[in-house]
Amino acid sequence: MPVPQLHRSLIAVACLAAFGAARADTVIDNANGYTLTAAGKLQRFSALAFDDAGRIVAVGTGAQVARKAAKGATHIDVQGKTVLPGLIDAHGHVFGLGAIASGVMLYGSSSLDAAVKSVGDFARAHPERGWVIGNGWNQEIWKLGRFPTALELDAAESARPVWLRRVDGHAGWANSRALALAGITRDTPDPAGGKIVRDGQGNATGILVDNAMELMDKVLPKPGEADNRAALDGALAQLAQAGLTSVHDAGIDVAQDRLYRDYADHGKLTVRVYGMIFDTTADFDALSQNGPLNSYAHDLYALRAVKLLSDGALGSRGAALIEPYSDAPETRGLLFHDDAAMRARMDKAMRAGYQVNVHAIGDAGNRQLLDGYQALIKQYNNVGLRHRIEHAQVVQLADIPRFRSLGIVPSMQPTHATSDQNMAEQRVGPERIKGAYAWRTFLQQGSRIACGSDFPIESPNPFEGIHAAVTRQNNEGLPAGGWYPQQAMTVTEALRCFTLDAAWAGHQEKVIGTLERGKWADFIVVDQDLFTVAPAVIGKTQVLQTWLAGKRVFEKK
Repeated sequence: MPVPQLHRSLIAVACLAAFGAARADTVIDNANGYTLTAAGKLQRFSALAFDDAGRIVAVGTGAQVARKAAKGATHIDVQGKTVLPGLIDAHGHVFGLGAIASGVMLYGSSSLDAAVKSVGDFARAHPERGWVIGNGWNQEIWKLGRFPTALELDAAESARPVWLRRVDGHAGWANSRALALAGITRDTPDPAGGKIVRDGQGNATGILVDNAMELMDKVLPKPGEADNRAALDGALAQLAQAGLTSVHDAGIDVAQDRLYRDYADHGKLTVRVYGMIFDTTADFDALSQNGPLNSYAHDLYALRAVKLLSDGALGSRGAALIEPYSDAPETRGLLFHDDAAMRARMDKAMRAGYQVNVHAIGDAGNRQLLDGYQALIKQYNNVGLRHRIEHAQVVQLADIPRFRSLGIVPSMQPTHATSDQNMAEQRVGPERIKGAYAWRTFLQQGSRIACGSDFPIESPNPFEGIHAAVTRQNNEGLPAGGWYPQQAMTVTEALRCFTLDAAWAGHQEKVIGTLERGKWADFIVVDQDLFTVAPAVIGKTQVLQTWLAGKRVFEKK
C-alpha cells in the first residue's frame, strides 16, 4: 500500500531547538522510520536519538538529529530497516499468557479425536500432576454441531480431574472426575450469569459456561508465587519478542499487582503494564485504598482502571443478545448481572476515581453498559476518565453513535473478527452482523479505537492484528477479498490503534504511543516496511529488536 504523497518527504518530528541543551547519548541512524504526530498523522524519519534516561531528544533527518548528539554518543546503524513506535496491546491477560504454556495446548486441534489424543498424551507425560489443565479447544472448528462431553474426555484421562478452557475463555470442558470434585450433579442449579450444559435427562454433560465455571474454580489448585513468577517471566519474554512495549492487563489481583511492582523495582519489567483491577470485590477494596495509581517506576506500571464483565462470548452462546440467537432461538445468552447490580459495580469504581472498562460481546451487554455509562458519567461528570467497553463486538447500529456522544472508548481486537468469521453470522444473522466488528463505522464517527488481541485467547503478535485490521482475513488469507471488507482499516489507522490510540485509552499518550521529543524511547526494528509490502504479508513481519526506554530488551538471533 503506497504511502500518501503528502508524507513521502522526511519530516523532522521534533522541534529540535525547543528541547534546549539536552544532548543525545544514543543515536539510531539510517532508519526507515515511521511514527505519528499527536494528531495521528503519519510522519517519516531517518534518525532517532535519546539520552541515557531513555527519553527521546530528537527525531528527524540524520543531519537534524546529529546536531543533538553528545560528543562520544553511541551510534547504531540499522541499515535501512524499518523502525516503528513500540506497539501497545490494549487488552490482554499477561499471567494467563505465561501460564498456558505449562498445560495442554489445544489451539491447533482440528478434531475432537485429535484433542482427546493430545490430552491423553499430556496426561501420560505428566503423571506427577494432580490435575490435567489446558486451554484452546473450539468445537466450531471440529464441526460437531454440539459441545464435547465429559465421557469423551474420560477416554483420555479418567482417574485424575481434567479441566480445559475453551479458546475464548468463556466455557470449560470437564471430565467426570472433575465434575464429581466440584460437586456438580443434575440437582446443581445454574448460577446467575452461568449455565451448566445438560443432556436430555438433565445430567451435566461436562460443559460449564461463563459464571458456571466458578463452580470448578473453587476446587482448582491455586497458583502460588513461584507459579506466578514463572508465568510472568514467560509472558514478558513472549511480549518483547512480539514487539510489544506496553500492554493493558485486563483483570489483575492483589498477588499480581505485588509482582508487577516488585519486577518494576528490580528492573525486570521489560514491558510497560497498564493494569485493570478485576471486579470491585475484595481485591479492589485492598488495591484501591490509596486511590488510582497513575504511574509507578518511570511509567512502567499503572493501576488506574477496573475490569468488569457484562456477558459471555459468541462461540459458547454466552454473549447476551437483545433478540434470540439466529442458530439457537431458545436462548439469548447470559447477562452476568441485572442492570442494578451491574450499575452498582460501575458506580463503586467511578466513585473511587477509576476508569471503568467492561467486557461486552453481545448487543444486550453493550446496551446495558451504554445505559449505565450514560447515567453515571452525568452523575460524576467524569467523561475525562475515558471509560471503555472491551470488545464492543456486536452492537446495535442505533447504539454505535452513543459511544461517541458519551465519550466511551471502543477497545477492540481485530483478530477476533477473523477468528469468529466461521460462526459469527450464524449466531446473529445477516442484520445484526452489520453492527459487528464494525471498525470503519466507529472510525467514521470519530471514535478512537484501542486495539489489542485478548491474548492468550488470540496470539499476542500485533502484526497479525494489523493484518486482520487491514485485510479482514485470517492468517491463511481467507476469505478471498476479506470478510465484510468495507469495515477494514488502512495501514495507518491500524498502526494508530496499536500505538497512539491505545496509549490514549490508557491516559499515556503524553509519554508513549509515538516517537516524539520528551517521550520514552520505546521503539522496534522490523524486517519489512508495512506501508510498501503487500497487505497479505503484513502478519508475517518479524521483529528484529525491541527497545524500552532506550534499552534493548529483545534482539532476534
